[in-house]
Amino acid sequence: MNTFVALCAVGAEKILGNELKHLGFQLVQGNTPGRVTFTGNDDALYLSNYSLRTSDRVYIQMAKYEASDFDALFDGCYRINWQDYFKKDVRVIVDKVRSHKSKLNSEHSIQGMIQKAIYKKLGSIWHITTLPESGSECDVRVYLENNIVTILLDTSGEALHKRGYRTDGGIAPLRETTAAVLIQEMMWRRKTALHDPFCGSGTIAIEANLYAHNIAPGLGRHFAYENLAIYNQQRAVEIKKQLAEQIRTDVECRITGSDIDPVAVERAKLNAEHSCVAAGRALQMIGSDAKIERPEFIVSDFSDLEAPYETGLLLCNPPYGERIGDIQEAEMLYTKMANLFTDFKGWNMGIITSQKTFEQCIGKRAVSSKTLKAGNLDTVLYKY
Repeated sequence: MNTFVALCAVGAEKILGNELKHLGFQLVQGNTPGRVTFTGNDDALYLSNYSLRTSDRVYIQMAKYEASDFDALFDGCYRINWQDYFKKDVRVIVDKVRSHKSKLNSEHSIQGMIQKAIYKKLGSIWHITTLPESGSECDVRVYLENNIVTILLDTSGEALHKRGYRTDGGIAPLRETTAAVLIQEMMWRRKTALHDPFCGSGTIAIEANLYAHNIAPGLGRHFAYENLAIYNQQRAVEIKKQLAEQIRTDVECRITGSDIDPVAVERAKLNAEHSCVAAGRALQMIGSDAKIERPEFIVSDFSDLEAPYETGLLLCNPPYGERIGDIQEAEMLYTKMANLFTDFKGWNMGIITSQKTFEQCIGKRAVSSKTLKAGNLDTVLYKY
C-alpha cells in the first residue's frame, strides 16, 4: 500500500474525503486544511488522477519524519529510494516549501538541502557525479509543520482543474474543481433540473454533465506520472477502459445555462462539446459509439428567465466586483437577483461570491452557507 496526499480548496476537505472513500481508498486521520491523505495500491496512482473531481493535485508521500536541524532533514530525504521513481535523465525541481512552527524556517535553505539530498542519493546509486537533467521535469514539494517533514512527489503535473476541455475561460472563469465542489455541496442529483444563469464559460453546467453521466474528468489529459519510472502504461490504459465502461449514456439530464454575453454562450457551447468529445474517445476505447448528451446554453439576461420546471437547482457564480466590474456594480446586481426567488419559486439555489454584503443586497438570509477558498479569494456559497 502507498500513501498519497490530495490537495483541494480549503473548506472542501470533507467532500474530497467522500470522493476518495467512494473510490475505495482508505483515509488517513489528521489531515490539515487543503490536504487529504489516503492510502491505496499501485492502481491508486492512475485511478485518483483520472477520477477525482474536487482535488487540485495528487502526490505520493515519499517520507514523513522529524527534523529539527539540517542534518536530520538531509538524512531523512537521502533515505528515500528516489532511484525507484526517477529515470536517469530526470530534472528534479523542489517547486514549493512551506514551514510552519518549525525550527527550520528558511524555505530557500530547506529547498536547497532537499535538492542536494535527492541528487546525492541518485548520483550514489547510479555512480555518476553529475546528472544530465535532459529529460522530463519532476516536481517535489516539502511541508514542515511542528518539526515534522512531509516530502511529496507530484503525480498530476498540470493542476487537476485543467481537464482539457476548456480552451478559453473568459475573463473570470470558475475553476472546474470549484464547480465540482459546489455541485456536491448542493447535493445535486442527475434527475434534478440544473440551471446556471451566469454560465460564462459553462463550467458549472459542464461539470454537472460529467458528474451526471459518471464521466471521470481526467480521461482526456496527460499526467506527470507518465514521466516517472514507476509508470505502467498498460495498467493505466486498463484502468482508463474500466472507467469508460462506467460512463452512463442512458441517462436523461436537464442541465442548462444562460448568459447575457453571446460570446460567453458560444464559448460555453464549445467547451461542452470538447468535454463530450473527450468522453466519446474514451468510449471508443471499449468499442462504443454511444453519444453523450450536451448541456444547453442560451443568450439571456437572468431577469428575463422563467423556471422551465416546478423544481430544480439554480447554481451560479455571478460577478464579484473583483475582476469584472466593481463592488458597487456587483451589489446592484445582487439586489436585482432577488427576483430569482419569484421567477424560480420552488427551486433550491446556490450562489457563490466573495462579497460579504451579498445577503443584505439580495434581501434574504441563506438557509446555510459554506466558506471556500476559490483560487486566491475567500468566497462563501450561500444556500437557499
